[in-house]
Amino acid sequence: MPARGAALKPGEKERDVAELGVGFIGCGRIMDLNILGYLDREDARVVAFSDLDEETLDRRVAEYGEAATYLDYQELLSDPGVDIVEVLTPHFLHEQMVIDALEAGKHVSLQKPPAVTLEEMDHMIATAERCDRKLKVYENFVFYPPYLRAKQLIEAGEIGDVVGVRIKMNMSMAPTGWEVPLESWAWRVVQEMCGGGPCLFDDGYHKWSVAIDLLGSVEKVFAWIGSREMFPGTSIDAPAVVAWRYRGDRDVFGICDEMMSADLHIASKYYAIDERMEVTGEKGVIWVMKWTADMLGVPPVIMYRDGKITKYDDMPQDWADSFRDSTHHFIDAVKNDTEPVLTGRRGREVLEFALAVMRSARENREVYLSELER
Repeated sequence: MPARGAALKPGEKERDVAELGVGFIGCGRIMDLNILGYLDREDARVVAFSDLDEETLDRRVAEYGEAATYLDYQELLSDPGVDIVEVLTPHFLHEQMVIDALEAGKHVSLQKPPAVTLEEMDHMIATAERCDRKLKVYENFVFYPPYLRAKQLIEAGEIGDVVGVRIKMNMSMAPTGWEVPLESWAWRVVQEMCGGGPCLFDDGYHKWSVAIDLLGSVEKVFAWIGSREMFPGTSIDAPAVVAWRYRGDRDVFGICDEMMSADLHIASKYYAIDERMEVTGEKGVIWVMKWTADMLGVPPVIMYRDGKITKYDDMPQDWADSFRDSTHHFIDAVKNDTEPVLTGRRGREVLEFALAVMRSARENREVYLSELER
């Protein structure tokens, strides 16, 4: 099928090689955030969209400007104007799409979670290395400016050696954030399609990514995961508590508690979920007070040390800022031939954490991440 409504058709004219062409496979809601970092760069341009729904393609062109549109993602991969592919499809579709994109010579930014099994992840990593293309697992939480400020303070020794981290997730069923249509929930609650629950495997990937980025590799986890009905016949993985121990000779632990409330009002331009992180050190405590939403309306970073509280509010702090910065980082990685923050191998480590959480809850025991390699 030929491109629909294309401004730059395959082979139509010679491109400026300094400008990277970007194509999106999957044009759902999250694309509105993933596209931001391409819109304000002169060295990258969105040139193609692929989706199974023609109305969605037409709407995306109307919103973001003329581009080639494809109902078949394989045709997008054949477009010589595409250098980078953003894969924003459901988890169970990732492996083949990513392998096809890499073998077509494209660099790939892959929506988290990257796969539903480690075997799928290994296939994608091996293909990226064989094809000498960049494979990035798209992670925005580790680019969130308040988190980076907190990380800088911790690495500067402001609270001393870290003894533990706690992540809090408040979720709501109240209609205060983005509307999530029923069809978006459908595949997220089918084990073979989603790989785990929408709260602790899908969204949880963000939190496990932050946990590893901040303090390093995890040795073992233990998880209690409950069940909460969202719609008749549809349940999600909430409430839940996850605990983990980091690798190393010194005992450093983490904990994440995730709670779903029926009527909790969470002020959010995005999903109705509020996350906070508390990092305790030998001589102080640092809090990151928000990520997706802004339930408490306080400065995004607060530090307690020596009996004094210091508040940090002098930074960008919209959730969208982290998406924009994550995308900018990948553009630079492609142009400068450097590694993205979440390479395929680092993304695999986070996936291993997420899968260990799921196994621990199923088997009601602590799970060493090394078990997943057997």
